[in-house]
Amino acid sequence: MSDDAPQCDAGAGPPAMDEFSVESVYAELLARAPENAMEPRMDPMFRAMDILGDPQRAAPAIHITGTNGKTSTARMVEAGLLAHDLRVGRYTSPHLSSVTERICIDGEPAADETFVRIWDEIRPFITIVDDELRVRGEVPLTYFECLTILAFAVFADEPVDVMVIEVGLGGITDATNVVDGVVQVITPISLDHTDLLGDSERDIALEKTGIISAGGFVISAAQVPDAADVVLEAAREQEVEFRFEGVEFGVESRTPGVGGQQVTVQGIAGRYPDLLLPLLGAHQAENFAVAVAALEAFLGGGTRELELSTLQVACENITSPGRLETLRAHPSIIVDAAHNPAGVEASAQALKESFGLGQLVLVVGILQEKDAREIFRTLYAQYSDLTEDICLTQSTSPRAIAPARLAELAIDAGFREEDLHITERLDEAIDWAVGRVDESETGLTGGVLVTGSITVVGEARTLLKADRPQS
Repeated sequence: MSDDAPQCDAGAGPPAMDEFSVESVYAELLARAPENAMEPRMDPMFRAMDILGDPQRAAPAIHITGTNGKTSTARMVEAGLLAHDLRVGRYTSPHLSSVTERICIDGEPAADETFVRIWDEIRPFITIVDDELRVRGEVPLTYFECLTILAFAVFADEPVDVMVIEVGLGGITDATNVVDGVVQVITPISLDHTDLLGDSERDIALEKTGIISAGGFVISAAQVPDAADVVLEAAREQEVEFRFEGVEFGVESRTPGVGGQQVTVQGIAGRYPDLLLPLLGAHQAENFAVAVAALEAFLGGGTRELELSTLQVACENITSPGRLETLRAHPSIIVDAAHNPAGVEASAQALKESFGLGQLVLVVGILQEKDAREIFRTLYAQYSDLTEDICLTQSTSPRAIAPARLAELAIDAGFREEDLHITERLDEAIDWAVGRVDESETGLTGGVLVTGSITVVGEARTLLKADRPQS
């Protein structure tokens, strides 16, 4: 889900055309119901698609849901499609710096002019749907619904050869579910957004498998048994082909290296040895195996092997900003957008495997809808042997948990009160953390990890002047 700026005045009208910009469009979008206020409905999205001429059908789609790894997998699939000389539209969420990062053409955020022009063109049709909803006493189109409509309109206008579409939340009533994916991808399912999706892996899987529709080809990551049963049942009910990681495809071997890893993948149509993947951790290797299988399903119906050389070109162009990304050296400042317990555990294992740090100072900020208690328990379980200092802070999101409350949860999880530092300012938090890194002559290096929320990671990237991300 998105980690957005404060909501604007919903009563403010659109700006005059001579003042129109990405910022003004974003302000209009933020005036709507936010992403974490999901409306469990699909009729308004289908109505909007209908009056716009069904832009969601302008190109075949690869539709991606799951709990963790969706954006990384989408970026990997995109890189593979681009290596095959296809024009690709990618829609992912949330964004790190600019809202345009969510709607990408050939790996780059939509041009500001395109973003603004298409929004201006579709606004009258958005207004029609809004008015119809108000007459029925319903909430007008939400922030995420409008962004999704905009994405499909941009992709139809370009036009693109294929769309890679990431679900925002769940699946059954997610705004993206107006599209029927030729390939339907399910990344690992775990507990997150339990207030909206259910408090068990089975319940969450029931929501996420809502993207499975007749005529598709399902590619699933390895799942916990309860979720796997649901995926299997949904695929059989829709009578679609399906392939599971760990059964028909998967990571055969991997060797961690500097800045990435060497991976051999057994796909559903071929074997791909010794690929150099520039991302860290077993979880990213597994995401890559899922992406390879999705490419095989899309490009050759799961029966045609990919060219190894083309797949290596794809690997060379894979990036995943904000995912175990090093922003500074001496000491290392690493950011990671893990925002649920499973994500924290996966990134912790990758960090310890790849960085060889003898000391780690944590900077943590978490949003209200997340399971902060379990996040801290996972942080303590994974890092207590490396960490003596932890700074509790917050992003500028109105949904950020107050640092004082985070401190209470950290103490409950096992962190010592005397090791905690509290500040509401992220810049002060990073400065304090850097000052706590012990660069003594022990031979072990120290580092700082900023984690817990995509908003915290995005703002850290801005503060440390990272290159403009591409979501």
